[in-house]
Amino acid sequence: MPASRSPLRPRLAAVLFACVAANACATGTTGPVDDAPRGPVTIRVPAEAPTIAAALERARPHDLVLLSPGRYRETVRLRTRQVTLRGTDRNRVVIDGEGRRGNGIVVTAPGVTVENLTVRSHLQNGVLVTGLKNGDEGIGRGSDGYHRLDPTANPPLDGFRVRYVTAANNGLYGIYAFNARHGTIEDNYASGSADSGIYVGQCKPCGILVRGNTAERNAVGYENTNASGPLWIVGNRFTGNRVGMTIGSDYLEALTPQGGATVAGNLIADNAAADTPEQADGGYGIGLGIAGGRDNTVTRNRITGHPRAGLVLTSSEDLPPIGNRVTANTFAANALDAAYLAPAHALGSGNCFTGPLGHTLPADLAAVMACPATTTPAPGPGTLPDTPPTPPGLPFLDVPLPPAQPQLPDAATAPATPFTNGPTPIDPADVPLPAPTLLAEHSRDRR
Repeated sequence: MPASRSPLRPRLAAVLFACVAANACATGTTGPVDDAPRGPVTIRVPAEAPTIAAALERARPHDLVLLSPGRYRETVRLRTRQVTLRGTDRNRVVIDGEGRRGNGIVVTAPGVTVENLTVRSHLQNGVLVTGLKNGDEGIGRGSDGYHRLDPTANPPLDGFRVRYVTAANNGLYGIYAFNARHGTIEDNYASGSADSGIYVGQCKPCGILVRGNTAERNAVGYENTNASGPLWIVGNRFTGNRVGMTIGSDYLEALTPQGGATVAGNLIADNAAADTPEQADGGYGIGLGIAGGRDNTVTRNRITGHPRAGLVLTSSEDLPPIGNRVTANTFAANALDAAYLAPAHALGSGNCFTGPLGHTLPADLAAVMACPATTTPAPGPGTLPDTPPTPPGLPFLDVPLPPAQPQLPDAATAPATPFTNGPTPIDPADVPLPAPTLLAEHSRDRR
């Protein structure tokens, strides 16, 4: 499987903050300063509070912090539950890290909504949603080979919403949900991420919906590590990255093995772009990689235009792929439509494919692994042919900024709608095969 390394920790493509904000770090609180009774209010920045941090210090549950157009040079910390942070104009409200600050927005309280703004040029993450409140926020380590996550000391953040956010040119992840559950990531755009545009990690069960997003010109469009179902990745556009998306298990995070994700109705196309951050080299040119995942459903996706492979199924160290079902997808213009690379020491079982497949590795994959799975395949070769050569790529801050993105309706006037419940379950049978132009109007490629 492909090999890559993030500068801070390995990512799945390997197998397939210090706080530096000058005026934000000291001002966040765990609750409002004024305890007098009142109903929900709107706090306008800068008209009623000079900075976002000052507004959030005053905010109580169900309040709306409303940002006027401008560049905000601060790290934003949301520590009060059920607060909404919203820009009046998605493209002109910019939280700018200037290539100096670690994180743009850090959410550590439940029920928070972040919407209709741009967050860009941070050394780590654009938007980080996490239940890990101690330590070096931004890296989000849950466990390693010697230490395991204590779920009592570090319970997952319960409930979040990120929508109509543009995350551009961030050094790790554009939108990052880690040790969080019961949330939605919808109608966002992510580009220029040196690791991945959108990342969901370390939750079991997750109860997270990732829908209607566009991720392009990232090292990886979407990553899903130790994030298990119910989890729905549906109706997204993952195009023009180095790698389209990855799903799998990783011992450097807690809650292995990963399992039970639904990947349906996504456009995963042309993921071999050279004008992308210089990471994920070993996975360059792959559409979807599943490494050590279990019982995932991959259905009705359009997977096209990959010079190495449309879909790769393999192990992650000694964690085999088990029970993954790949059904009713459309493959076209891939060097290989599908490849099974699991080695003998983690061979896997119960994985199956239905639907037409062109070239595969092994060549008889469609017959040997037809659904229902009754035959265990022979060990795979372990790696794909090392072609095409990986281009050098760009520094993440140099990736061109995205085009203007659509607005949250009535953003300047609509009241906040506090997020109280997780997403409604998605039946993959109700998700259609996407058109080749899915969300093309949001893409810089416009096709």
